[in-house]
Amino acid sequence: MHDDDKDIATIERAMVAIRRRQRRRALAAADGAGPEHDVLDVIEGAREPVTVTAVAEALGVDQPRASRLVAAAVTGGLVQREADQADGRRSYLVLTEAGRDALARAHESRQASFAAATRTWTADERAEFARLLTRFVEGLRQTSV
Repeated sequence: MHDDDKDIATIERAMVAIRRRQRRRALAAADGAGPEHDVLDVIEGAREPVTVTAVAEALGVDQPRASRLVAAAVTGGLVQREADQADGRRSYLVLTEAGRDALARAHESRQASFAAATRTWTADERAEFARLLTRFVEGLRQTSV
């Protein structure tokens, strides 16, 4: 096996471990968030108004699943629907104050977990990891992985 192949295999194993951890919702459980909180992350990260269809696309789920997640977020008071002024048949999803507060708590909890995981790293190592991870995620966006 070529050294590059070994590195790719190591990256794969690390990503599988992260996915398993996420699947167990270890980070979400730490901040009390349920799956509907994924909707909050989508809305926060969007550059344009968010619809249920946009949530489905961003999360890689089907429309009925996205609708259930949005409904749970609305019922939980985290998101509200606002009518599109140009097309009354469409509504946009907007964070409520409770939704913004929940996001702030989630950011704090996740960042505390990441800080703990990298507590023995130097500032330069954390900066390099942040740079490379961001570059890696961008590479994933540009592929079909």
